[in-house]
This record gives sequence, structure tokens and C-alpha cells, in this order.
Amino acid sequence: MKKIPDHAQKVFDGILFDVYHWEQEMFDGSEQLFEAIKKRDSVTVIAVYENKIAIDQEEQPGRQLFTTLPGGVCKPNITTLENAKRELREETGLVSEDWSLWFISDPFHSTKIEWDNYFYIARNCSKIGEPMLDPGEKIQTSFISFDEFLELRNNPRGRNRDLFTILETASKHEDERKKLQDMLGITN
Repeated sequence: MKKIPDHAQKVFDGILFDVYHWEQEMFDGSEQLFEAIKKRDSVTVIAVYENKIAIDQEEQPGRQLFTTLPGGVCKPNITTLENAKRELREETGLVSEDWSLWFISDPFHSTKIEWDNYFYIARNCSKIGEPMLDPGEKIQTSFISFDEFLELRNNPRGRNRDLFTILETASKHEDERKKLQDMLGITN
């Protein structure tokens, strides 16, 4: 969700964050220097394997153990879908030929940080190998039922908070539950 104007100038090129400056006209006609950061976009994958959903228990240097869906930061110059496929394969050893973009979130909900997180659904996954983790990752993947997936909204170590409202709605309304289950391709 674009927040940084096209005429902004990049003043710092970081590993994950870039800093931009631009002159912004004020209500009185004066101009003031504005600043915002852009974080590299990320992907999150709801991966369905044998009617269960892949979930990771993950550790990274300097962070406590957290619960998350497979995903990560996008590498430049490839599509978000290709990044999602790469992250799923690297973290879980799973692949899929049945993908759809579900929604795009703005995790920071800030006017000063531009960052999109693309939520993809990968149905009918197959296991083709072992995970290929980055040196800064310790990930243990397990597979949970649809009911356990809905309960992620109550996990204090859960990382995918943009999904929690959807899970809450599905847990309270049978028609939303069925719609989500059908969208994920879960048959039981």
C-alpha cells in the first residue's frame, strides 16, 4: 500500500529498510521535509498438506520462540508468488501447484512505514524434501487441523496478527468457517 510519494528521494539504502525524504506542502503553503521508511515486502503462506495446515515454531537470533505460518522477507527482482513458493520450499520442504493470493496486509498500520505482507494459500501441497533453512533460522514445522488453525488467534506467541480477526470471525460464524475451509481446500 503505497505511502511514499513518487517524487521522494531515497537517502539511505538498507538491508531491510530504505529511508526516503520529500518536501511536503503544509496547509499554510510552506513546505516541510517529510520522512518515511520502506521495508522489503514479505509473504506468508497458508499451506495445506493432507488436509492439515503447516505451522512453524521458529527461533531467530535475538528473538524468543514464536509461532508463525511459513514465510519471510521477499528477495528483490522476483514476484511475491515466487517468493512465497521459495519460502514454503525452504522452510517446510513442501511445494504446491495450486496457489492463490488471499489478501495483502499492512502490518505496521503506520503512515511512516511502507510495508506489504502478501498472504498466499497453497493447496494440495506435496513433500519433496527436507527444509533448507537460513543460518539465522531454527524452524520446526508441524501440521495442525483446521480447528487448531482457528485457535491460532489465541496464541500469545502468534506472529500472524493480521490473520487473527479472520480466524475470530470464522470461529464464531458457521458460514464464515465453511467459506474459509472451502477456500483452503480442506475437506474434513
